[in-house]
Amino acid sequence: MGGVIIAALMVLVIAMAGASAPPRSAVAQEYDLKAAFLFNFAQFVEWPTDAFPTPTSPITIGVLGDDPFGASLDAVVAGETIRNRPLSVRRYRAVEQVDTCHILFVSSSEASQLDHIAKVLGHRSILTVGETKDFAANTGMIAFELSQRRLRLRINVAAATDARLTISSKLLRQAQIVRPSQAHP
Repeated sequence: MGGVIIAALMVLVIAMAGASAPPRSAVAQEYDLKAAFLFNFAQFVEWPTDAFPTPTSPITIGVLGDDPFGASLDAVVAGETIRNRPLSVRRYRAVEQVDTCHILFVSSSEASQLDHIAKVLGHRSILTVGETKDFAANTGMIAFELSQRRLRLRINVAAATDARLTISSKLLRQAQIVRPSQAHP
């Protein structure tokens, strides 16, 4: 089943690129794939009902700091719904601006602010995703890691549980499970 998830993501990225589109850089392709993963995380994570202001509120994917996605994240979620909720994308320059958000991609531009971000977000039910070294082991829940030209996931289940999030075993099987570091209990 796990291979099916990865294969579906790859098909989505290839379809987004389009057959007649000009060649895209490896970095752009990497962020197209990461955008597809962010969308798919919404399918494999359960939030408590109080994480949504109303029963029809959208699932919001936020980007904190510099936006490496360009239009690809907006294109991936455009017109999509998950569990009868539309998806929306918001961008934040500072963590204090984060209001109703369900998945928060923490850009590498915020690497020096990770402890502050964790403190401000507290135990809010926000799935934090990042790409900086040891993101999941220190302050976040899911880390993207490029290894041998493959995108791998590292998941801190304890951090997700503390935020009252449930991550599907289908997603967990695709990832390396990490423990929180001693420096960040």
